[in-house]
Amino acid sequence: MKKIFVLTGEPSGDKLASTIISKLKIENSEIEYLSVGGSNLKKIGIESIFDLKDITYLGFTSVLLNIFKIRNKINTTVDEILRFNPDILFSVDSPDFTLRVAEKVKKINNNIKTIHYVAPQVWVWRKNRVKRIKKFIDHMLLLFNFEKKYFDQENIKNTFVGHPLIEKKDNAKITLDNLISKDKKIISLFPGSRKSETNVLLPILLDFIKLMNKKNFNYSFVFHATDENREFIINKIKNTILDNIDVVSDENMKDQVLSNSIFAVSKSGTISLQISSANIPSIIIYKLSFINFMIFKLLVNVKFANIINIINNKEVIPELLQKECNAEEIYKTVTYFLKNPELIEKQLIDCKKTLEGIKSKSSSSSEAALILNNYLVS
Repeated sequence: MKKIFVLTGEPSGDKLASTIISKLKIENSEIEYLSVGGSNLKKIGIESIFDLKDITYLGFTSVLLNIFKIRNKINTTVDEILRFNPDILFSVDSPDFTLRVAEKVKKINNNIKTIHYVAPQVWVWRKNRVKRIKKFIDHMLLLFNFEKKYFDQENIKNTFVGHPLIEKKDNAKITLDNLISKDKKIISLFPGSRKSETNVLLPILLDFIKLMNKKNFNYSFVFHATDENREFIINKIKNTILDNIDVVSDENMKDQVLSNSIFAVSKSGTISLQISSANIPSIIIYKLSFINFMIFKLLVNVKFANIINIINNKEVIPELLQKECNAEEIYKTVTYFLKNPELIEKQLIDCKKTLEGIKSKSSSSSEAALILNNYLVS
């Protein structure tokens, strides 16, 4: 029986990996799996060698403070992969963890094929990484077509498969009547999948809700959580007197809530593509410690944090970062958009044009699953 080790480093990667492996299981049921994964991979029957929460850290300083723990997890993961002896090591996103593991594995056992999904953003920072990646990655699966040139230059085998978050979904409709009153307008909130992100952004978003409630009680605020941080968010909300908040972690439910929202406030990241794909107006927020932010500013090659803004080289979606990432600024920006529907319309038109330009012709997860299967049967 063929074997695949699925390697992720955070909940978003776990979600991406699960969609691909679900498709692969339909194509080929004769595969044994093991992983570093989370709840999504677990739901499709794939065991993880340890809890994903053990390796999700935010910012340079957090990583430095936990460097020995991370190094130990990398070495443990390498040992488990070598013991499992898979035909394919399939790594997804989180390059500072997954690619370090892949490099060590490849040095010891060159027979294991290494396929990486979600290329490291070499077009944003650390461009020279490509030369090193060439030595240990057999095939790079790209989310964006403009990434190809960076890997073609180094003759790294690569395929543009597209981004799964902008694919149309055929989810069954779920009624929201039991969750949200019909007379309430929904604002979706995305505080991040990492606990370190949620720790920073959740208090800011709760203060934003308080400001909104002072002016208007006609809104219902829904936090989009993961299975890993759902209880953490719920417990924080319990410490407030706010009663127009809900928390959802079921993927189908989250999709339904988002599609019925009038606005979204999201942490910076690829989730913004899913929001834009759902044709929902939004703003982006993010906050790092001062030291982490200064290091980030020194290393990055782009002016914006959001991928849609980066592609357009202008601010299509407002970014409230660092000092501007506070409840007052979020409140001002959201209410300004809600009072000016022409601004919402312009953002949605610009986002739609951008998404059309980066869509692949086929399903990203199906394309990735096909490539994995081809390696197994060749």
